[in-house]
Amino acid sequence: MLHFQYSFLVYEYLERGSLTTFLSKEATARELDWCKRVNILKGVANALSYMHHGCSPPIVHRDISSKNVLLDSEYEAHVSDFGIAKFLKPDSSNWTTLAGTYGYIAPELAYTMKVTEKCDVYSFGVLALEVIKGKHPSDIIPSLSSLFTWENMLMNNVLDQRLPLPPPAIQDQLMAIVKLAIDCLDSNPEHRPSMDMVSRMF
Repeated sequence: MLHFQYSFLVYEYLERGSLTTFLSKEATARELDWCKRVNILKGVANALSYMHHGCSPPIVHRDISSKNVLLDSEYEAHVSDFGIAKFLKPDSSNWTTLAGTYGYIAPELAYTMKVTEKCDVYSFGVLALEVIKGKHPSDIIPSLSSLFTWENMLMNNVLDQRLPLPPPAIQDQLMAIVKLAIDCLDSNPEHRPSMDMVSRMF
């Protein structure tokens, strides 16, 4: 919305609040069954794909985290809090100060301070594992470099134990999402998929 003196965003009221609050309480976490969780990740992936590939210039959110994903009455995900979002200008180096939520920030930002779309891709990888695990995956991210272990990790360490085991078809889908999240968390930003590729995987 524009005003002659100010510009500001008007947000729709989202009844269920933030994803982080939902996941932190056992009762509400149980409401988020496996299908709802997959749909939440699909919604965030589509939003980021639009921001990166459907906007000109592209927009990097820079703070994708569970506290900045809001749920509506139908458990649909909405990306919120664009306070530190940045337009990527083709004629600029896009240098920035370090910003975002600890635990979701792409590692290259600590030493290059150059923001790219791949910073959001990394954050999405963290978020994807968090949604499936039910809590921030800081305990398993260091071991993800061994890709051969990810299938065993899914059943033992990644699935939210507050939910019943998923049926085989959903389990296969969750395994594909975990693999995708691992790709998003690659330490080399150039090896991470684009959010357009991630969105199409859903």
